[in-house]
Amino acid sequence: MQLGFVGLGAMGQLIVPRLMAAGHTVTGWNRSRDKAIPLVESGMRWAETPREVAEQAEIVFSIVTDSTATRSVALGKDGIIAGLRKGGVYIDMSTIEPDASRAIAAEFAKAGSIMLDGPISGSPVTVVQGNASIMIGGDEAAFERAKPVLLAIGPKVTRIGGNGLACQMKIAVNLLLMVEVIAFGEAVALAEKGGVKREVALDAVLKSVAASPVLGYRGPFILDGKMPAVPLADVTLQQKDMLLALNLGRTLGSPVPLAAAANEMMNACRGLGIDGNDFVVVHQVYRLLGGQS
Repeated sequence: MQLGFVGLGAMGQLIVPRLMAAGHTVTGWNRSRDKAIPLVESGMRWAETPREVAEQAEIVFSIVTDSTATRSVALGKDGIIAGLRKGGVYIDMSTIEPDASRAIAAEFAKAGSIMLDGPISGSPVTVVQGNASIMIGGDEAAFERAKPVLLAIGPKVTRIGGNGLACQMKIAVNLLLMVEVIAFGEAVALAEKGGVKREVALDAVLKSVAASPVLGYRGPFILDGKMPAVPLADVTLQQKDMLLALNLGRTLGSPVPLAAAANEMMNACRGLGIDGNDFVVVHQVYRLLGGQS
């Protein structure tokens, strides 16, 4: 199938090769062309604008930072909407506000095409392993049409419901993930304070009923010298999603006290100047607060 991909950052650079490996032809665009060079060298076609990407594709994907960036690449004279054929499908994989996604989808409907929200749940690690999951919101027939392509990205593809609901579910899943990782840092710091060696505490957690995939690949980062130079998700990026969860809770009138507490720990990371690290670095904040060196 002829596919388009807009946004070739950390996740896009991993998703596009999976699509090409499945036999699809991919045309891509990124604000910074340098990031696209390895993909072009491996067979991806380059386009000068998101509009040009859409003109050459049956299904177009995007994955960008926030709703402002999504609007920028999706709408306007050089946006995806201007190039996508009637009945074409646009799937935005970004993690953005549900209402913002629905508003953009309404513009595509007016233009005679279809937008699905399709956020991906997983890190670069899970994408490379082929274990990422994709949640879809929007038209069911369009979902069924796109499903074989989505399965080339990851094996777990689920339609959540109408437009915006996949974004809402992704925010909820990320809330759980962030609280889990931050609670992990709290638990290990508590064990250490009582005299348990950190590596022993980590091993015990990963062998316990509380173990999970995210702790399996992220937990070892807390060991001395193991923090990755390039974080899977630094504090600033992860906190962007936490703020989405807090705002969604406020909008819906649904309490999110654990999210609020976890967000304060990420604020502490920022205050200590360690926010450039993967957000599991919050473990260091707990140690400092507990008087551990």
